[in-house]
Amino acid sequence: MLLQLKNPVVFLDLETTGMNIATDRIVEIALLKVNIDGSEEEKQMRINPEMPIPAEVSQIHGIYDKDVKDALTFRQVAKTLAKFIEGCDLGGFNSNRFDIPLLAEEFLRADVDIDLKKHKFIDVQAIFHKMEKRTLAAAYKFYCNTDLVDAHSAMADTRATYKVLKAQLDVYKDAVFEDAKGVKTVPIVNDVEKLSEFSSFDRNVDFVGRIVYDDNGVEVFNFGKNKGVPVEKVFREQPGYYGWMMESEFPLYTKKVLTKLRLKMMNK
Repeated sequence: MLLQLKNPVVFLDLETTGMNIATDRIVEIALLKVNIDGSEEEKQMRINPEMPIPAEVSQIHGIYDKDVKDALTFRQVAKTLAKFIEGCDLGGFNSNRFDIPLLAEEFLRADVDIDLKKHKFIDVQAIFHKMEKRTLAAAYKFYCNTDLVDAHSAMADTRATYKVLKAQLDVYKDAVFEDAKGVKTVPIVNDVEKLSEFSSFDRNVDFVGRIVYDDNGVEVFNFGKNKGVPVEKVFREQPGYYGWMMESEFPLYTKKVLTKLRLKMMNK
């Protein structure tokens, strides 16, 4: 089934130095833009992460220090990448929890002003896990009835993600699942906004879920001693907490959200 699009969708996959959103870096990025008319554009590049790639990570994705030593840094390509995804929705496999948060960190480090939170996100893994609970290779086998060749190659994974999403739209009409409020039946609609809502597991304010919306739409902390406590209440009663978070190893986007909330409170 072809996607019904109001905006182009860019499917992405990152190969990185590791899994830490705050400290790891991109070593390869693959982007597949699907335009409204169904035409496709690809962009793939190796990136110098400006830090060593751990040997155990290189063994997984096959990219070693020597492969990226002469590549451009993310700062050097950031504006080109931002322009490529401008006005587009975003899709990927586990992208809501990893690829998009890490990409946002890289843009912030490069001083490129792009707010990825303004884009809609389709996480194909989230749809798959809610319906079948498997890996990308298993998803590809299940939906496309063939083996995924070159798994952990960024562009192969990116194209596989796009194909799996189209196949999911052919397979599923409704989803029945249970959450804290009981059993729900949710239609699987060929619409990016609806797919974005369905593939979201959370109500994150930042990308990694350190700050979330509660049932009343209030920003609350989602970790540590202040879990469930409104951010503004913590700022009022624990004036040093903001400074502690800003000095600690939290993602840059989380700190950006935190500063925005603090300024909003001060301007009331």
